[in-house]
Amino acid sequence: MKTALITGASGGIGLEFARLSAQDKINVILVARTGKKLQEIKQELEKNYGIQVRIVEKDLSMPDSAQSLIDELQGINIDYLVNNAGFGDFGEFVNTSWEKEAQMIQLNVTTLVQLTKLVLKGMVARKSGKILNVASTAAFQPGPLMAIYYSTKAFVLMFSEGIARELKGSGVTVTALCPGPTESGFQDASAMQDSKLVKGKKMPSARAVAQYGYRAMRKGKTVAVHGFMNSLLAFSVRFLPRNLVADIAYKTQERAH
Repeated sequence: MKTALITGASGGIGLEFARLSAQDKINVILVARTGKKLQEIKQELEKNYGIQVRIVEKDLSMPDSAQSLIDELQGINIDYLVNNAGFGDFGEFVNTSWEKEAQMIQLNVTTLVQLTKLVLKGMVARKSGKILNVASTAAFQPGPLMAIYYSTKAFVLMFSEGIARELKGSGVTVTALCPGPTESGFQDASAMQDSKLVKGKKMPSARAVAQYGYRAMRKGKTVAVHGFMNSLLAFSVRFLPRNLVADIAYKTQERAH
């Protein structure tokens, strides 16, 4: 049986990726900070799908956490890597917490890149493997009031596209999943419940986004933007003046009064 390593697996999109993998009889390694929640998911997946589930309680926003994770998994071939763990923060950059932003950059960028690096060599040697990096529609434009988060997701998108081209013909594919706002708990963690972007809006479920991303990963698609309107908005910004794009993003995200 093949094995999938999924980060941020205790809820939202990551949890749904775990369920989709389990349905396809893929063993899963689930990583998150909350061991109790992971234990419950392990019991659910093993009971319902008869697969092997390994859980690793680890804070991937800490330096060198990617290396220590892979060290713990010595001898296990990773066939699918889902870099889903990430978080955002809401507010003007001048007022936001550097400590939180440093952890965000570590998790959203550095850990994602290092995990990809560590897993990729084995995939290339076996001429088989799939990597899915969760980016965002935020990757396509600047993000005033969430400047660091948008920047990290722009990095994830460009990084994924770059190495996807390098790996062409290797048997390994890289997919960047770019969802818009999703019903996943992200908004609460990012303190953006009052943002116009999400307040009072009906958002797609984590299940729907994960299904779309999972299919795109299995097909080897490089960039997967979930939802027609999200696709339209993501690709239309390239035809607008950059200052206007930033203005629109600001108006969209400011707090609802």
